[in-house]
Amino acid sequence: MAVAAREADLRLILARAAEVSGDHPVVMSNFITGAKEIEIDAVATRGQVVAYAISEHVENAGVHSGDASMVLPPQKVYLETIRRIRRITAQVAEALQISGPFNMQFLANENRVRVIECNLRASRSFPFCSKVYNVDFIELATRAIVGLPVEAPRKSLFDLEYVGVKVPQFSFTRLTGADPVLGVEMASTGEVACLGTEVQDAYLKAWLSAGNRLPSQAVLLSTGPLESKLALVETARTLQGRGLTLYATGGTADFLASHGIQCIQVAWPLDEEDDRPQSLDLIRERVVDLVINIPKDLGDPELDNGYLIRRQAVDFGVPLLTNPQSAALLADALARNLDHGLECLPWESYIGG
Repeated sequence: MAVAAREADLRLILARAAEVSGDHPVVMSNFITGAKEIEIDAVATRGQVVAYAISEHVENAGVHSGDASMVLPPQKVYLETIRRIRRITAQVAEALQISGPFNMQFLANENRVRVIECNLRASRSFPFCSKVYNVDFIELATRAIVGLPVEAPRKSLFDLEYVGVKVPQFSFTRLTGADPVLGVEMASTGEVACLGTEVQDAYLKAWLSAGNRLPSQAVLLSTGPLESKLALVETARTLQGRGLTLYATGGTADFLASHGIQCIQVAWPLDEEDDRPQSLDLIRERVVDLVINIPKDLGDPELDNGYLIRRQAVDFGVPLLTNPQSAALLADALARNLDHGLECLPWESYIGG
């Protein structure tokens, strides 16, 4: 799977597919940029939905659902979007006469909702939903499958006074040479979830539980195309306001400076004649303890400067973010954490057990 942002990308992707096999067709779909991805995990009996949980992805559509960070209940989704998702889900369950678990994924632009797919099975997020709601979705699904009565839970997403966040875990350190970037193909090998009274608190606890460390010294920024540069201006400002030194590659440094954010410009890995601080050295010597590197291309892996920076971060155990939405949420979470402290409570204290 790959995303082509321009004609040259499409030609390259099709050429690769032809090398793999010229005897099989290529399936092409229209990719919608800037869309929010939303999931619903549900249980139905004889076509009637009896339980559901709606989650939103932190990252915009384009990141595989298995690699996305998920927030339950959703925090940045219009009420009308939620209504439409529930209505579509009910229509699909009735049309297919579903009895058991199923998962649906949606794209949302404003209040326009599109269905990506419907999976007639339990998804990897079923245990997450069960923990957040304290409702055993699998027990309900099993009863529906064997034809036993299923009592609908009384809880709804509006009843929760806390937030659950699930983040992925990766094993790129064991995959020598692999490009540690999020895309349309799943790369994660695990996941961890935490609860909090607000999304920033829950996200930061989950991010730390996935094996990351809080940055305390400096951040290396390489923010990719113009859209992500614009999206990360306030992120950079927040990080700098929290006492972190900002290092940035050329285009990012100039762009941030034009928005009143001063940082130390560094040399690209392949620019050996540049006498500025070398980006790979900063990572190897652990001068920076967080790397935000947004790839410029959605399709073909960048086997160049960007790839070398991402790979160096993984190889030397420096936390790496390659998505502007997750980077923005982390910066916000760091700001909240420094102001209020990290909330550490047992699961039972949230769900009322």
